[in-house]
Amino acid sequence: MATCPPSIAMAIFLLVTLSASHITSALRPSLGVCRASGYLPGKAGHCEKSNDPDCCEDGKRYPQYHCSPPVTSSTRAVLTLNSFEKGKDGGGPSACDNAYHSDKEMVVALSTGWFENMGRCGDRIKITANENSVYAKVVDECDSVYGCDDKHNYEPPCQNNIVDASPAVWNALGLDQNVGELDITWSDNDN
Repeated sequence: MATCPPSIAMAIFLLVTLSASHITSALRPSLGVCRASGYLPGKAGHCEKSNDPDCCEDGKRYPQYHCSPPVTSSTRAVLTLNSFEKGKDGGGPSACDNAYHSDKEMVVALSTGWFENMGRCGDRIKITANENSVYAKVVDECDSVYGCDDKHNYEPPCQNNIVDASPAVWNALGLDQNVGELDITWSDNDN
């Protein structure tokens, strides 16, 4: 049986060790980072446009996220406008209670990672924008994985940092609904 010279054996050992280390670190999510887990091929359809949503385009690729950034006492997010009423741009009934909600209710949907597989259903969260704060109840998921179908109003998957709020939330914060999206912070209600 032939043996490798020590220098070649050492080079192979280092190559294997470095490759294993690189593979392990590539598979481990970085602390505080949430990257796209895949891409959804777009499919256009009837997209109800009451709140000027983005509608899916045939052939466009949309990022999918199973995770969201870590929740802190002041989690940065994007506030979007959504109707939770039947027949409006919110799609089907809310995931938490299988019901529709009036645009006058203080309700939100959270991106998939923050929704925690219904773990935040019924929780009140604190939303802060332009130094004003309100509390709203979590009733739905802003699906960051699936979309471009009837159930999701032919809208693409949500980004991983979305608080999708009813018109009542926007009004209570004194925000212009025509803006459509705004940088905010939110936190779990500790009261």
